[in-house]
Amino acid sequence: MIVPDISQSAEAVAEHYDELDPIYRRVWGEHVHHGLWATGRETAGAAVEALVDTVGDRLGLTPGQACVDIGCGYGATARRLAVLHGVRVTGFTLSEEQARYAAGQPVPDVEIRVRDWLDNGLAGGTADAAWAIESSEHMVDKPRFFAEAHRVLSPGGRFVICAWLAETNAGGLKVRHLLEPICREGRLPSMGTRGDYEAMATAAGFTVTGYEDVSRRVARTWTICALRLVKALLVDREARRLALSAGNRGAVLGIPRMILAYRCGAMRYGIFTLQKA
Repeated sequence: MIVPDISQSAEAVAEHYDELDPIYRRVWGEHVHHGLWATGRETAGAAVEALVDTVGDRLGLTPGQACVDIGCGYGATARRLAVLHGVRVTGFTLSEEQARYAAGQPVPDVEIRVRDWLDNGLAGGTADAAWAIESSEHMVDKPRFFAEAHRVLSPGGRFVICAWLAETNAGGLKVRHLLEPICREGRLPSMGTRGDYEAMATAAGFTVTGYEDVSRRVARTWTICALRLVKALLVDREARRLALSAGNRGAVLGIPRMILAYRCGAMRYGIFTLQKA
């Protein structure tokens, strides 16, 4: 497990996303996660939706199921899966700004709550499926992240996690110059390896039924984000002010670090499929 030398908190994560809300929507769009390319010819928008659809397929969603989106962002994934599969979704975000945006895009059977997943307030055994797309990285207590998902899911429930992962046995240079700075800049309390995640999932009571490393299929996301960011900085004074302020400069200028981390293998991107017995 990679742990940066600066501690993070749920409050820090919320502040980060609230303050940079205009930039996140400009650079990432309303999904705020990687795209998944199959042929390489897809548009960025199609690739982003492909990742969402992959999650839905691995969950085996059926109409009427109760689902949980852990770290739902602007609610775009919850809305898409609710419409495509006829499921009910409760989404959790730490960001007031993200929830405010989601409230302006209402979809039946989708509810967005501003609340920490580690204190989610849901009754045990009430969800049929759950997913976490690039939110587990922000969890201060990752074993509890898994434990809460296991508690909330009903027997047989599936849990799909799309996660930024550290290379197994990454060397010291990669850790010091890539992985630890990425954690600090991205408000990540820690970054686990595939083995870390599978061990925590198993300890929580899950069976790991699938894993796929899709690093090569998602990596171009960061090149696209870099180009969008440069454009935003050139034409939008407010975006430029936010991005280059002292507190946010590292997160924004860290995009080239992400590109390098994928290219040298220090960063991996994994999709886990878990099931509660």
